Amino acid sequence: MDFELSEEHKMFQEAIRNFAEKEIAPLVEEAEKTATFPIQLFPKMGKLGYLCVRYPAKYGGAGIGKMGDCISVEAVAYHSVGISAGIMVQGGIATSAVYTRGSEDQKQKYLVPAIKGEKIAAFGLTEPNAGSDAAAIETTATKKNGKYILNGTKIFITNGNICDFVLAAAYTDKSKGSRGGVSLFIVDKGIQGFNRSKLHKFCARSGETGELSFEDCAVPEENLIGEEGKGFPYLMESLTGGRISHASRSLGLSRAAYDASLKYAQERVQFGQPIAKFQANAFKLARMAMEIEAARWLIYYAAWLYDQNKPHVKEAAMAKLFASEVATHVTIEAMQIHGGYGLTEESVVQRYFRDSRMSTITEGTSEIQQLVISREIGIR
Repeated sequence: MDFELSEEHKMFQEAIRNFAEKEIAPLVEEAEKTATFPIQLFPKMGKLGYLCVRYPAKYGGAGIGKMGDCISVEAVAYHSVGISAGIMVQGGIATSAVYTRGSEDQKQKYLVPAIKGEKIAAFGLTEPNAGSDAAAIETTATKKNGKYILNGTKIFITNGNICDFVLAAAYTDKSKGSRGGVSLFIVDKGIQGFNRSKLHKFCARSGETGELSFEDCAVPEENLIGEEGKGFPYLMESLTGGRISHASRSLGLSRAAYDASLKYAQERVQFGQPIAKFQANAFKLARMAMEIEAARWLIYYAAWLYDQNKPHVKEAAMAKLFASEVATHVTIEAMQIHGGYGLTEESVVQRYFRDSRMSTITEGTSEIQQLVISREIGIR
């Protein structure tokens, strides 16, 4: 068993952390204040090879696998969960099916520009009546004269209101159910009948989230990904890999909250000594450090399995579940350690606390992850 990152991954980790510190951190305050994603990061990161890093060099990626993706997401999330959401989706669920199931033409038209940061991608699955129950989507796609006519609504879509294209799931044959009746389409912005609006959140404000609507939206037949009716398995593949990336985002957030708390506890003096020396706080920090370390290796193991093309459904769900709940616990403790200062608008830990609420809800709630795990261990 090798617990060392490869030299390539170590070099990338140093590079992406430096980039995040110099190029992303200065943008966070304004992005949070205006609830706007700094879209200039897409081409900047794409030019440096820091966007969509898991894809092979053939398409412009860095070719450093899911492990590299996890390193990147963690580094960005350390500074901003909102910004990391947009970047994570770009390199993950919004492009994964194009890479694994798309035609070569689709890869050249959509994947390559996404990797370069020339096009922003989004993933359209969730609907007002279909959240945890993904099979309950109501969007339909009817084939007519060489095109698919889409009708329906998507909600809570990361990058949705700023994307250049979205991967949208729709029923092409409701009678076959989700396993044989759902298809996946690439929908370009600007197509008649495709409209989007911005949603406002109390957390991860620097990440753009949109509501999408399709009203007799005519999508070219060549924008169907893979085979008609096979879209649901494609979605599940994307979501499984996305859970590992999402866990890395929670890890970055947890590490930021822990570092801020340790520093504050060592500097804040009460009763004649730093508050870190009081056992109540020392034990909080010790447990925070332990949970972060445990989350890291659970994530890395899931990423390793992914890169080795080994079964990883259970491990991906475990990583997402554990890391997201660690983020919740660590940020709560960070608030407690900071006391009254944590409650102020100026305090960064209140943002960490707010942002952690996304962790156990988005990309599969904690309850859904436990359902996946229970099935994987043989409970049917």
